[in-house]
Amino acid sequence: MSGLPTVATGSADETRQVAAAVAALVRAGDLIVLCGDLGAGKTAFTQGLGLALGVTTPITSPTFTLANRYVGDLVVNHLDVYRLTHIDEVNDLGLHELLDDRSVTIIEWGDAIAGALPGGYLEIRLLLGDGPDDRLLGFRTVGGDWVDREPALALLSGAVPGDGSGATRC
Repeated sequence: MSGLPTVATGSADETRQVAAAVAALVRAGDLIVLCGDLGAGKTAFTQGLGLALGVTTPITSPTFTLANRYVGDLVVNHLDVYRLTHIDEVNDLGLHELLDDRSVTIIEWGDAIAGALPGGYLEIRLLLGDGPDDRLLGFRTVGGDWVDREPALALLSGAVPGDGSGATRC
């Protein structure tokens, strides 16, 4: 949808603020796919979302563990599929079992397994900006219940004070 924003952030804390705004829209059973540049803030985004959902334990990158689980107001399943080499490995993660009415699932590098993803999801593309801490976060809904939340997602450009980014597609 062309009305979804690209949000500019200037620090990891601002990326976490955007994630907190997204957390206000999250429902149990949701899937969020994070993709984009290496080092662009996918884990920082997950930290902000988890904190806003009541997770009190530190959220770390699941690069080597592949999956971490955090308990808050909802269970936050945090997966990183960067190192997977075969689609069969996706099935081994038990992704379908993680998507339930008590949790939200976030997959870093999820665009690499898009064909294996169930149902609808929110895709957030994180890109490096011009400055060392500048990031651009683009949003795209892919079917499911997220489409109904597009009007609220369109308001995210105001999630970071002083953000003047325009609306563009992820």
